[in-house]
Amino acid sequence: MSIPNIITLGRIMLVPIIVWAIVSSQMEVAFAVFLIAGISDAVDGFLAKRFNMTSELGALLDPLADKALLVSIYLSLGIRGDVPRWIVILVVSRDIMIVTAVIVSWLFDKPVEMRPSKVSKLNTAAQVSYAALILAALAFGFGAAPYDVILMGFVTLFTLSSVSLYLVEWLRHMSTIEAK
Repeated sequence: MSIPNIITLGRIMLVPIIVWAIVSSQMEVAFAVFLIAGISDAVDGFLAKRFNMTSELGALLDPLADKALLVSIYLSLGIRGDVPRWIVILVVSRDIMIVTAVIVSWLFDKPVEMRPSKVSKLNTAAQVSYAALILAALAFGFGAAPYDVILMGFVTLFTLSSVSLYLVEWLRHMSTIEAK
């Protein structure tokens, strides 16, 4: 168990705290925990790369931590009505589709290696930026317009592009299965 993996596990443990803070209308706490999670993500990535502490466990845990955090934030904000439900459905559905594709690949004994593409990284950046803007606006009482609409547009564009690219890659990979 390396230091980056411990930091990543800590980030996963922040998920229930941020959900509690959002649903309890403790937006200053939610925003602070979100910042801590973001900083911990940068620190564990830096340590893993700089000091050659990368591991298979870390490669699985890090995206899991990111997705758990983002999906939880979007769901919590959507339930409260702070973000449109359609954007929540879009973000969560993408992740469900990707996880389902990975599971189906394993079931067919044809595991697919899912490396994040540039579009996927842009998607994550857009989702994080939008969530940060909404949490900050709620925490500090300022209007997010028009930046919220702009970031929603980026989230929509990159989420749809990302899931499309993953789906094409997955279908290409799975098309090599021979019928029995």
